[in-house]
Amino acid sequence: MTRMTFQQATVAAIADEMRADRDVFVMGEDIGRFGGPLRSNAGLFEEFGAEGRVIDTPISEGTFVGVGVGAAMYGKRPVVDLMFLEFLALVMQQFLDAGAMHYYSGGTQRVPLVVRAKFGVGPFHGHAYDHHSWLMNMPGVKIVAPSNPDDAYALMRAAIRDDNPVLFLEHMALYHAGKAEVDDDTPLSLGKASIAREGTDLSIYASALMTKRALAAAKVLAEDGISAEVVDLRTISPLDEATILTSARKTGRALVLSEAIGRGSSSNDVAALLAEQAFGDLKAPIRRLAPPNIPTPFARELEREYLPSEDRIVSAAKDLMG
Repeated sequence: MTRMTFQQATVAAIADEMRADRDVFVMGEDIGRFGGPLRSNAGLFEEFGAEGRVIDTPISEGTFVGVGVGAAMYGKRPVVDLMFLEFLALVMQQFLDAGAMHYYSGGTQRVPLVVRAKFGVGPFHGHAYDHHSWLMNMPGVKIVAPSNPDDAYALMRAAIRDDNPVLFLEHMALYHAGKAEVDDDTPLSLGKASIAREGTDLSIYASALMTKRALAAAKVLAEDGISAEVVDLRTISPLDEATILTSARKTGRALVLSEAIGRGSSSNDVAALLAEQAFGDLKAPIRRLAPPNIPTPFARELEREYLPSEDRIVSAAKDLMG
């Protein structure tokens, strides 16, 4: 067990996979001597650069993600740093082809590609857009959103070993926000949620920063005698439907959080699943908290109003309790 930040855990996972498998390599903008934005690739160039396994690319996202797709089809396991999630629009076609390639090839072709992207309202004040929901309509593409260093480490290793294209989300408010114990022996596969906090009165579904805020809200609710269960989705696609439904059937109430804009959000899939398969077990209507259908604001005071806050989560939970 080692104490690491989210950023350190993510890089450590990549380094461990590169040591274990020479087919793993990394590429992206400014990831060489500079170490990547927010130190997202710190130390990788020094250890693996001489082997040609850390490739600093030109500013052409569509090109280098496309190269990653091709390399993956030829048996490599590329880890591509897109820098920021707001650049996702530049590589949508590449994701579409990568996700469908197994189907196109009659099951003979694999595309073991990981695309990393930083996002989220946080201390760095910029590039905050959360566009991951766009990929929900692309079969074959997996989406991972850890909320803590231990999960970041385990999920990155699982993503690199997966034979499908994976979008790996790295929230900037969590990136350097303190250290936690990381177990490098914890096996973890994609598609499994966790119960971050046990509860009996309502279930709060969240990922990334929203999990952290949900846990903080749950502590406040406990002071008022409300027992909130926090379900950390961890993998947004595929969803862990069994864990989601089991929690809702236990508590009878569901609050779904999202940092992505509410309209068309991946969180709506959670709400739809609950409505379709757990409706008879619910004691109150499903409640969702998500940003409004506007661009992510830049001003600090508007950022605070834009995202579901701890106070708003507490208020919504109390409304659900009647």
